[in-house]
Amino acid sequence: MRRRLAVVAPNVADAVQYAGGWLFDHVMAGWEVTVAVADPKDVRPIRILGANTVDLESALSSPIGPMPESIAVSADLYEADSRIREGMIDALDNGLTRIAVWGDALPSDLDRKFDSIQHQLSLAARAFKSHALAAASVPSTAPGVVEQFRSGGAERSFGFASVG
Repeated sequence: MRRRLAVVAPNVADAVQYAGGWLFDHVMAGWEVTVAVADPKDVRPIRILGANTVDLESALSSPIGPMPESIAVSADLYEADSRIREGMIDALDNGLTRIAVWGDALPSDLDRKFDSIQHQLSLAARAFKSHALAAASVPSTAPGVVEQFRSGGAERSFGFASVG
């Protein structure tokens, strides 16, 4: 059984910009990666990274299956949607899921539970992320060598290095 990573993003461009290299590296490590987006019109950038996409609303209204080993979510979506917030808190409470959040401000109810972490992108991840950013029409220079997150939950580290 493959490890699973679930990503929740407002749109494809946000997922690629903030977590695209991390997604790619997980796919290359054999993980099953699924990105739930509110507006899944053009999912080509996510496919470039090797991940699957689902419609966020459908995912939120479907029965919950087995919990993935790792979940990443946009801080903005966490704040905006109570279903996402409740799902994340349940995942944290079960203690088996690693949670990662990206965005400018970490929600205050998570601040004390989460540490700053970063993922160092492989060379391949940087190349594929660059193509995915272009496909998503995100103006960008070359992707950086790390992606920044705040993380908490399961003690296992799924591709993260602690920052502090």
